[in-house]
Amino acid sequence: MFAGTPAVALPALEALLASPHEVVAVITRPDAAAGRGRVEVASPIARRAVDAGLAVLKPAKPSEPLFIDRLRELAPDCIAVVAYGALVPQPALGIPARGWVNLHFSLLPAWRGAAPVQHAILHGDEITGATTFVLEAGLDTGPVLGVVTEEIQPRDTAGTLLGRLSVAGAGLLAATMDGLAAGTLRAVPQSPDGVSLAPKVNPADARVDWSASAMRVDRLIRACTPAPGAWTTFRGRRLKLEPVVPFATDDTSLAAGAVGLIGGQGPLVVAGTGTTSVMLTTVQPEGKAAMPAVDWARGARLSAEDRFV
Repeated sequence: MFAGTPAVALPALEALLASPHEVVAVITRPDAAAGRGRVEVASPIARRAVDAGLAVLKPAKPSEPLFIDRLRELAPDCIAVVAYGALVPQPALGIPARGWVNLHFSLLPAWRGAAPVQHAILHGDEITGATTFVLEAGLDTGPVLGVVTEEIQPRDTAGTLLGRLSVAGAGLLAATMDGLAAGTLRAVPQSPDGVSLAPKVNPADARVDWSASAMRVDRLIRACTPAPGAWTTFRGRRLKLEPVVPFATDDTSLAAGAVGLIGGQGPLVVAGTGTTSVMLTTVQPEGKAAMPAVDWARGARLSAEDRFV
């Protein structure tokens, strides 16, 4: 069986569907309201499962007795998990003969938790990866079955990095299933050293602190792109920010949070930080579509007193 919910789990499901292993059913989160009309929409994994003719289970909670009974009826050898979005209770963990195998987008024990890719970028890691491990009651603490590494590029966002990891991780998950079926894999306990936690990044965490260094501002915005979206306020209204470009050195003399339009080879929108300035690329004013920062700045008619807060 396969347990997953968002689009990032699709490459893993596709890899298993294309493998010699039989996927008998999919577990995913219940339909959720989406869009301005708040219409109930099935998850990307649910939609793909329906297309593939698979049974789809959508328990509100994986602890529901009816769900546990259904798992026992299906009697899967193994349940592969990728970004399912709910904690699996102990009664369910013991049902598959070979357990639940989770694909996690970090090199465990680093960045255990809901947002490993965002935290890897935020903290300036140069290398990350994906890990398959046996799910247990602890938070991403189970023994490791396989690992693949991935270099973090200087301009990676959480979106671009997760996109690569989802593909590399899909291959790792399929290989892990092969090894479990062949009996050639041995689960290795995680090291007690190097443990770090990656809690969910909320919108409040994505607010830019302009007194921080340009490097910190750059990392925060990339880590929060595309979700939850980095932001600041300008003239009392929220302004969403896409990745910026830090200046190695600059002579703008802008104070932290100050914003201005400068010339040169072409007009640039720059903002001051606790160190050097950063160049804005794309912004999204509250209630409007995203636009080039230069177009926004011209329309805003920036003054010397304007500040990001």
